[in-house]
Amino acid sequence: MMTTPWTNEKPTAVLVLADGTAIFGKGIGATGDVQAEVCFNTALTGYQEILTDPSYLGQIVTFTFPHIGNIGANGEDIEDLTPAARRGAVGTIFKAEITNPSNYRSRENLDAWLKSRGIIGLSGIDTRALTAWIREHGAPNAVIAHEPSGNFDLEALKAKAKAWGGLEGLDLAVEATSGQSSKWDEKPWVWNEGYETLAEADQKYHVVCIDYGVKRNILRLFTGLSCKVTVVPAKTSAEDILALSPDGVFLSNGPGDPAATGEYAVPVIRALIDSGLPVFGICLGHQMLALALGGKTVKMHQGHHGANHPVKDYTTGKVEIVSMNHGFAVDSASLPEGVTETHVSLFDGSNCGISLAGKPVFSVQHHPEASPGPQDSHYLFRRFINLVREKKGEALLEERA
Repeated sequence: MMTTPWTNEKPTAVLVLADGTAIFGKGIGATGDVQAEVCFNTALTGYQEILTDPSYLGQIVTFTFPHIGNIGANGEDIEDLTPAARRGAVGTIFKAEITNPSNYRSRENLDAWLKSRGIIGLSGIDTRALTAWIREHGAPNAVIAHEPSGNFDLEALKAKAKAWGGLEGLDLAVEATSGQSSKWDEKPWVWNEGYETLAEADQKYHVVCIDYGVKRNILRLFTGLSCKVTVVPAKTSAEDILALSPDGVFLSNGPGDPAATGEYAVPVIRALIDSGLPVFGICLGHQMLALALGGKTVKMHQGHHGANHPVKDYTTGKVEIVSMNHGFAVDSASLPEGVTETHVSLFDGSNCGISLAGKPVFSVQHHPEASPGPQDSHYLFRRFINLVREKKGEALLEERA
């Protein structure tokens, strides 16, 4: 019996780059089309966490690992605070078609989950070739479209891709942030037990998180260190934050151009630094801390997205394997006197961390919470809590427990 190769089927999805290049394949997930920047992620695991990371808002994620979806999807492995708001990647690209899941934690097929999240997908293309193109030419602006009939107005899609202005100058934190203040008490996940909550009696320290698009596991690691966590919207004033009487302030990760978000965030961060409170930033929070201290940020050629990036901690001399997701970086040469570069990428030498002399203030570009992924950088949360404990006159924790 003769069968028709799938490659002869009518394509039901297409990726159209701003230069007019069109890449056809099989549609998955939601239907429709959306403009975004295309990046690639080299992680082998954690596709749900990646696609629900608010830092990917405005982006289409190409997975370099060929088999995505074979462990299905569940309701626990998500990172955005409000799943109904669908704050995360707007599109995704796979090498292979999604297979039926085989995992005891799976609750639904990934294709159905993508539909529920409104994520438009394209499968069955040469992701290695696309990744090589991005490495050579940089992360392109594009349109990803999924139409079950396979009928596309290519000229219209090319015009949309070309017309989109890209991520530079875009403040996406206002879209990724929470609409109102909230409390967080969920602790880190434990094998075969799931998530437990931190009892009020065990809440020793109060951390206020400014939410520019925060990931859940960041908050869990704070509660795992006995912290009461209050999450506040991105545009909350310094006065309102200080009125909450925090022991420390966390500047979260998030999407978009840090210079655009910094228009309203930088004055708040400067006031918090002046208050003398311990301040810790990750990803976008790191970039905006650098801006608040007088540094500059730049758009990267292809960005860093993956769970296998080597970073050196200059404060200890140790190298750690970390998770990364950023398309902008702090310009090391722009850092003023008194601001020290503490971490650096061993892939390209780009800045990955800073600290402020004489103040309990520091930040990192990478994601030390890494869920799932390497846990080499968990010590940074204990480093922050030690700043809080020191201010209270308490004994310090071992950084690398």
